[in-house]
Amino acid sequence: MFEVYLKAGRDKPVRMGHPWIFSGAISKVVETGENGGQCRIFSHNGEYLALGYYNPQSAINVRILSHHNEKFDSDTLKFRIARAVSARRAILDNKTDSCRLVNSEGDFVPGLIVDKYSSGLVIQILTAGMELFRNSIIDILNQELSPAFIYERSDTDARKREGLAESSGILTGKVPENLLLSENGLKFRADVESGQKTGFFFDQRQNRNLLKRYAFDRRMCDCFCYSGAFSVNALSAGVKSVDLVDISRSALRWAEENVLENGFSKEKVNFISSDIFKYLRESDRKYDLIILDPPKFARHPGELRTACRGYKDINLIAIKKIEPEGIIFTFSCSNAVDPKLFRQIVFSAAADAGRQVQVLHVLSSGPDHPVNIAHKEGEYLKGLVLKVLE
Repeated sequence: MFEVYLKAGRDKPVRMGHPWIFSGAISKVVETGENGGQCRIFSHNGEYLALGYYNPQSAINVRILSHHNEKFDSDTLKFRIARAVSARRAILDNKTDSCRLVNSEGDFVPGLIVDKYSSGLVIQILTAGMELFRNSIIDILNQELSPAFIYERSDTDARKREGLAESSGILTGKVPENLLLSENGLKFRADVESGQKTGFFFDQRQNRNLLKRYAFDRRMCDCFCYSGAFSVNALSAGVKSVDLVDISRSALRWAEENVLENGFSKEKVNFISSDIFKYLRESDRKYDLIILDPPKFARHPGELRTACRGYKDINLIAIKKIEPEGIIFTFSCSNAVDPKLFRQIVFSAAADAGRQVQVLHVLSSGPDHPVNIAHKEGEYLKGLVLKVLE
């Protein structure tokens, strides 16, 4: 087992429960294992602090598994996965059969994502430490849940940063040709093989449900619509019309399938392939409900300044364009943009637009995406519901 010693004065985040240790906080490592192997973490003066796993190839050298002097083995992993699954029982019912089951650091299983798609599972193993538990993870999931299939989507940049090759494909069972999931009584096609993330954005489930309160008889623009899930929820609540806008034609085809899957007429719906910034600037269409759910503008802190400009620009355009008494749902999923900064960006856009704007709701991901309270980086999704008065 590795022994990791921190620099003087760098132990406070660990004591406060933060699950990451960056390379700059480490003074020395006594190496006795492979990348991802477990390590004991000590303060500068040799006091034991925590147990974690160590990977010198990653900027996050250590991810913490426990603050107790104990081992982390397959039994411990099984307990934490079972605890996470049990916590989702309040979410899954006869109207919702899919959600996130294991949320990495948020469920104290750093590097592991497990999403439930109806009767099957999609997993991401994102770190060298979790890669060493690969066989145990598959065995535990089969024992605990007896899924119809387990599909792996470990094809992210996170694995590259860990020095791992991408890994994607079926692990057990068979994925149905037309995989459908239920969410709040609505049906959605899932693309677990090539869709973004693991194939569907579960983190917006409660925000899509909230949209139903505001959708009735409004003219809506669903920007960056992707699978059209916001639009399907709005249609279920009686929206007057919806324009779904995305630069990806394949996303628009998927969105159209989801609209039709739920029995909604295309008479209320337009599918528009366009750059969102350009579309909102140049379109003469009138809207009193706008959804802004863009992809990640900042993948790392080095892109923060550019991302801030992008978020301000898109919010400024929307606030200027929307009709009086209109509603805007606006989001950021960039880890580097924290909730306080995002609110400041949107405030700046409102001030520049010269319009009166109210904040009606402060949004985040749902309870199937819990966040370790010491790990603010886990709050990647943040959003606001705005009302533009005049």
